[in-house]
Amino acid sequence: MKILVTGAKGQLGSEVCRLFEAEGHEVYGYGREKLDFTDQTACGRIIHEIRPDVLIHCGAYTAVDKAESEPEAAYRVNASGTRNLAVEAEKHNVKFCYVSTDYVFDGRGSTPYNEYDNTNPQSIYGKSKRAGEILTQTLSSRYFIVRTSWVYGRIGQNFVKTMLKLGGEKTSLNVVHDQTGSPTYAADLASFLLELVQTEKYGIYHASNAGTCTWYEFAKAIFEESGMKVAVNPCTTDEFPRPAERPPFSVMDHMGIRSNGFRDLRGWEEGLRDFLKEYRNGE
Repeated sequence: MKILVTGAKGQLGSEVCRLFEAEGHEVYGYGREKLDFTDQTACGRIIHEIRPDVLIHCGAYTAVDKAESEPEAAYRVNASGTRNLAVEAEKHNVKFCYVSTDYVFDGRGSTPYNEYDNTNPQSIYGKSKRAGEILTQTLSSRYFIVRTSWVYGRIGQNFVKTMLKLGGEKTSLNVVHDQTGSPTYAADLASFLLELVQTEKYGIYHASNAGTCTWYEFAKAIFEESGMKVAVNPCTTDEFPRPAERPPFSVMDHMGIRSNGFRDLRGWEEGLRDFLKEYRNGE
């Protein structure tokens, strides 16, 4: 297959490029400096030149807190940019895979959200990503929307790397214990995308590593697996006020994966162990 990837230098995009290339696919990875997807003409030109079989849209405005003071920038990238790619992909009969987020839910429930539960984003980031979903559904006839959560990987900044850095500097840390979700190793998500986009099982999917934890429990696991002696103390979200509201409960049910016969992602603890092993070895 010929694959076009946006956000190719990001946490997920870099893993998608690496895995798809390793599997023998022809991959065209574009970062923002090579493709400004807020420019529809540029999107059309590149899609016309490459004629990919699949476009995997990993590029996004992901500065969750900054989005609260820059709503137009967030919508320009996550909504209008997604529209541009969806429109141009449709013109060339290209499958379109849009990576979305758990932030499309308000997180006020107590049971895992399935793919067809009502969305109710509370932050600008969540609202702009939901707008991208709506535009994808409206404009593409061959779409996959893949919602994920708490992503970490080799490239860029993330919670795991932050904890490892802080753990090397401090003997005690306070970490939020009233937000529950599912950490997702970018390499595992990329493996699911590899399987998904080779099918015509279009629709919405929830894809995160299996199992749940709080940020506090995640931090404890990171230090235990790394052999670091750091005291982790539970605290509340209110003790760490941020501009954007976080979903307190963002666990997603993988009904789409099960009902379409795909293999579910492995448990988050196993994904974390493999990531830490690779990270330590500089792979």
